[in-house]
Amino acid sequence: MKSSLFHRNALASKLSDGLIVLAGGSPVLRNGDVHHPFRQRSDFLYLTGVEEPDCWVVIDPKRRSHTLFIPKVDSHHRVWLGHVPSPAEARAAYGIGRALHIDRLAREIRRGRRGLRVLYADRGTLARLARLKGRPARGLALRPAALQDALETLRAVKDAGEVALMRRASDVTGRAFRTVMKTVRPGMVEREVQAVFESECLRSGLTRLAFETIVAAGKNAAVLHYRRNDARIRGCDLVLLDAGAERLGYAADITRTFPAGGRFTARQKDVYSIVLEAQKAMIDRARAGVVSADLHVQSMTMIAEGLKGLGLLKGTTSGLVEGGAVRLFYPHGFGHMLGLDVHDTAGGRRRKLPNPAKVPVRFVARLEPGFVITVEPGIYFIEALLEDPANRRKFKGSVDFTRAETFLGFGGVRIEDNIVVRRHGPPLNLTTVPKDIDGIEDLMRA
Repeated sequence: MKSSLFHRNALASKLSDGLIVLAGGSPVLRNGDVHHPFRQRSDFLYLTGVEEPDCWVVIDPKRRSHTLFIPKVDSHHRVWLGHVPSPAEARAAYGIGRALHIDRLAREIRRGRRGLRVLYADRGTLARLARLKGRPARGLALRPAALQDALETLRAVKDAGEVALMRRASDVTGRAFRTVMKTVRPGMVEREVQAVFESECLRSGLTRLAFETIVAAGKNAAVLHYRRNDARIRGCDLVLLDAGAERLGYAADITRTFPAGGRFTARQKDVYSIVLEAQKAMIDRARAGVVSADLHVQSMTMIAEGLKGLGLLKGTTSGLVEGGAVRLFYPHGFGHMLGLDVHDTAGGRRRKLPNPAKVPVRFVARLEPGFVITVEPGIYFIEALLEDPANRRKFKGSVDFTRAETFLGFGGVRIEDNIVVRRHGPPLNLTTVPKDIDGIEDLMRA
């Protein structure tokens, strides 16, 4: 894959004084002799594009060589698991200069380390190197933190090839969302909605999900990472679907909230419209040079204003944001980085910023062209927060708890798109699922 070659060269230029060694992932035992579905380690995917288990890569910046090491298997393996690429097939498939069987690994590291004093490898790789015959890394200065920082720095900015993979993941995810919204009916169980979504992804050729599918109907949508998916959907419920497929490891992460019966009630429209307005405004403002923490504060401000309009909050908007009252209804961040990990790297040490806001913010970064982020404000009516005695004492002057109690059972609303920050102007939105009220209702009628 062209992107992988570019990534290896970029890493080699950053760590040119040593040998770079990275082990891929191995299958993880589930129980008995059954393994969990294998998913390659993200850093290894970034550098190689290889999705097969038990591979290694060695990058020698001094000699400008890249070597992939693949398992050497016997006929018994082929009987049960099928064909494994030969070194020649691996070179062609992955666009890498050399490919050898894994039994050559220790010998090649000893060869590659000549004239070098530094080995760049993460801690997992170092542990596995220590088990190799002859311990080929012995005597070298080990720099796991430097390797991790270099990879985080590089992975933060997506190139055109990576964006194309994420667009494909988003397109398929969007198609599956639209199928769900045309299919969902009161009386279905949440896992039936999950089955519709996941089968559409499979039918479209994407066999892996970026994370466990969340289907939360009614009050379950007030659980931010709800995963039981076993409740029956009522006609009065909103259904929150948070899901995403991945393409060669690159993730989509989309959320939509829609009425099970096909039409929003007046109360549902009131809450949904506040979230939608905030989400659209944050997308438009997500431009190069903007600090993500400022976007989060702006989204909290818009949510607080909307909740004041519904009579749920009272007082100055700045006081509701800085004092934390709005967090009873909006307890998470406005978004996060997206890439090979659903919560992707924020960009390494040189990009770290202090939080400029007066409120807690987890995602603090100055947005750069090529950053891919989610934008996902929400409003929730969470029993654990609204009925907590300490919260009631602390926020008795800011929250109308009596009115808030009438919303218990409502659940929540979250709207999430995936966007690419561009050098100039507004971002590129990869998400193709309707989110305006009329658009959702029209789709569900279809």
